[in-house]
Amino acid sequence: MGEGKGSTLVYLLIVVLSLVAFGFSIAAERRRSIGHMETIIDKPNTTYCVYTSDVATGYGVGAFLFLLSSESLLMGVTKCMCFGRPLAPGGNRAWAIIYFVSSWVTFLVAEACLIAGATKNAYHTKYRSMIFAHNFSCESLRKGVFIAGAMFVVATMILNVYFYMYFTKATDAQAVRKTNRANSTVGMTGRV
Repeated sequence: MGEGKGSTLVYLLIVVLSLVAFGFSIAAERRRSIGHMETIIDKPNTTYCVYTSDVATGYGVGAFLFLLSSESLLMGVTKCMCFGRPLAPGGNRAWAIIYFVSSWVTFLVAEACLIAGATKNAYHTKYRSMIFAHNFSCESLRKGVFIAGAMFVVATMILNVYFYMYFTKATDAQAVRKTNRANSTVGMTGRV
């Protein structure tokens, strides 16, 4: 590991896991359930909803889990920035904190979009009676929920990469400072 660079494997895993989550969320948007009403032949006032495939729910949950894995990996490596080595004061620490908070905000929004989209996509109405009302429709997931999740997945990935980069710079600067401080006192004893 070079000074202030971080582990290439960590960068690679963060990007790959996030891109898989992005791909799953795009696939979920393309395959979300859409329903249409059918009338029961024997009962003309009763309709039911027929939905397309429910595979988007699985894609949404998959995207949720891959993004969660990416975030968990990064927080495990950096010890959530709070429990590991202290960060050296300066610009790198400030940027690490800014990217840490920003990545958590985008991560929470992305996870909320993905799990809400998967939950709503899994909900299907079955039978509806049209005795008192005429404008019933089959409930389905609103268009763009998984796309919003995908955009926040990409934002989280970018912020996580920058957070890890500045985190490693701040921790390596601290290590260099400690090494220089220890070496500067060697041989500096007073004469007797």
